[in-house]
Amino acid sequence: MRREWILRWSFFVFGLIILAFGAALTIEGELLGIGPWDVLHYGMFLQLGLTIGTWSIIMGFLLLTVASIVMKKLPKIGAFLNMLLIGLFMDFFLWLLPSIDSFIGAVLFFIIGVILMGCGVGLYVSADLGSGPRDGIMLLIVDKTGWSIQWVRNGMEILVLLLGWALGGPVGIGTVVIAFLLGPIVGFSLPQCKKLLKNLLAKKEHQTLAA
Repeated sequence: MRREWILRWSFFVFGLIILAFGAALTIEGELLGIGPWDVLHYGMFLQLGLTIGTWSIIMGFLLLTVASIVMKKLPKIGAFLNMLLIGLFMDFFLWLLPSIDSFIGAVLFFIIGVILMGCGVGLYVSADLGSGPRDGIMLLIVDKTGWSIQWVRNGMEILVLLLGWALGGPVGIGTVVIAFLLGPIVGFSLPQCKKLLKNLLAKKEHQTLAA
């Protein structure tokens, strides 16, 4: 049981790190535009100060509160950690990464960033320790309406994109690409990560029995 929890928490934390790093890459390469949620966080940063990561935490807290009220139960601890750690990791990587002024550099950062974001979501969700605030709201809507995950995610991201754009967040062709491409990437990475975790857990159990 202890080894299982170590594996699950490793998937969870490593997934959040990858997700935050991917988001930071797209923000540094903002010449193409950034992800819809980050457009919102960036716009709030421009209008109200604080940091992009701090606004990610604040918005995550608000979404968790809404989900808790609707579901009439507290989220898993992983949801709270997701809310906190992604914002902290994002601010750290934004501080660490160099500024990108060239178009080629922005394209490179953008492509790598989007792929890492999709893989990061697949990793941390596969650990089943509590989905993040945004994914929690997405799953809640899917559960209540029966709509597909892809359509719900796309609809949510278009809505926050419009709000972030109104606040002055950087919008470009890359923003549209993320809005429609991230869902399919997660749809591919999540089953793969679940399969990998299942295989690792089975291997650990076999080693324990053999010992």
